[in-house]
Amino acid sequence: MYLSTILPYYKKKKYIKETLNSITNQTFKKHELIIIYDQTDKSDISYIKKILKKKIKYKIIKNNKNLGVGKSRNIGIKNSKSQYIAFCDADDIWHKKKSQVQLKIMRENNLKFSHTDYNLINAHNKIIGQMNVKKKLDYNELLKSCDIALSSVIIKRSLLKKSLRFGHTKTKEDFLLWLKISKISEIYGINKKLLYWRKTKNSLSSNILQKFYDAFIVYKKIENKNIFITCFYVIRLAIYYVIKKIRQKI
Repeated sequence: MYLSTILPYYKKKKYIKETLNSITNQTFKKHELIIIYDQTDKSDISYIKKILKKKIKYKIIKNNKNLGVGKSRNIGIKNSKSQYIAFCDADDIWHKKKSQVQLKIMRENNLKFSHTDYNLINAHNKIIGQMNVKKKLDYNELLKSCDIALSSVIIKRSLLKKSLRFGHTKTKEDFLLWLKISKISEIYGINKKLLYWRKTKNSLSSNILQKFYDAFIVYKKIENKNIFITCFYVIRLAIYYVIKKIRQKI
């Protein structure tokens, strides 16, 4: 396999069919899917298998207890074998040519990390916004605002050394990893809308207080900033969050 896609699953039955179909219908076929089933109730497994059938090579890894998306994705990385690794949340939707277009650009430009523009959709698949990403991001830019949609990311496997893994916070677990990667590699943004990122009221990504609390943890405990710098960064992040929401609506 050339590309492994890692997808944690937790109580997303309403959306998982569309998500899985968008992955199995990719024009790029050298592809495996690794689902980390993070739900103690195993009743949805048969539904997932029914959707997938024989459309794609896949494996389902069952967590014994709910570990959260960060730890689940790390398990997926450990069990992947491909040269490139992609990530997708269980309610997002890929453009059918996402992996083909993105991998082509990565190979042609010798990129180790890429992410893309995206459309925001609501629970009913209506486009409610969009995000155009910067072509290049460095560590200092990322500290201001994490404008990387996880489900748009593809990483070259060689970049994910043992110390480079997702964090264990409820949110911002991906922000932590992107910050680590930005210290050693270029982060390249592709200006093509290859993802439909779902915005729902009850998702963790919509819990603003949780996001800023986790950002505090990332800045203070993991990036080792002092308390004054940490508070400044969190306030700045909040300002950029508002700016980003305005940009997304345009």
